[in-house]
Amino acid sequence: MDARLNFFASPTAGKAAKQFMAVGRSLKNSELPALTQELVALRVSQINGCAVCIDMHTKEAAEAGETSVRLNLVAAWREATVFTEAERAALELAEEGTRVADAADGVSDEVWAHAAEHYDDEQLTSLVILVSFMNSVNRLNIITRQPCAGDYKPGMLG
Repeated sequence: MDARLNFFASPTAGKAAKQFMAVGRSLKNSELPALTQELVALRVSQINGCAVCIDMHTKEAAEAGETSVRLNLVAAWREATVFTEAERAALELAEEGTRVADAADGVSDEVWAHAAEHYDDEQLTSLVILVSFMNSVNRLNIITRQPCAGDYKPGMLG
């Protein structure tokens, strides 16, 4: 499969990508725990079916010390016993934030309150931006059929 667009050859994409990726880097340096960020990015990407991002975030999480058991259970986190309550709250918020078209209210008050029990305002801000960012990246990759799933090496994008 060939990509529909080459983002690296486009002056417009080049300018936008620099700013876009700066958002990702600032999230990496936020107070939201790194492994939580990877689990959330992975779950959003699973829901959206973005193979490139699933590949990337599975490998980045493993490189950061995440276990294969937990990575394999992210898709079924509700039934798994290996996630903390804080991680479960983040995954739940990520799911509702990704599936906004499926619910008239978007993220429910209950899901928000549960996340707020585990994360302060700064961490919640990072979590919300991360969910939004990942949905955007997933859509860019899916719409343009970026074909590099399986080729990602941890740290490749900074």
